[in-house]
Amino acid sequence: MAKSKTMIDNEKTRVTMWSFEVGDETGQHVHEYDYVIVPMLDGELKIINEDDSISISKLNKGECYFRNKGVNHNVKNNNDFLYSFIEVEIK
Repeated sequence: MAKSKTMIDNEKTRVTMWSFEVGDETGQHVHEYDYVIVPMLDGELKIINEDDSISISKLNKGECYFRNKGVNHNVKNNNDFLYSFIEVEIK
């Protein structure tokens, strides 16, 4: 299971560092807030959506992306190395 470390949690934001060993995943979850992902490394994540569809996200270090609340998925490390990203949730 992926490991999370809450870095900030206040009335406006929650910032979490996610670390994935090879094959680790978050488990199926629904995002309750809009969020931004900040990749810490180049790499790939396998996204398993609520309807069991699968996509591969190719991420580049420091190239952020935004998603709206309500996303329902499981995120899995698709690399042969430790992977991490920072998640910034906007409350």
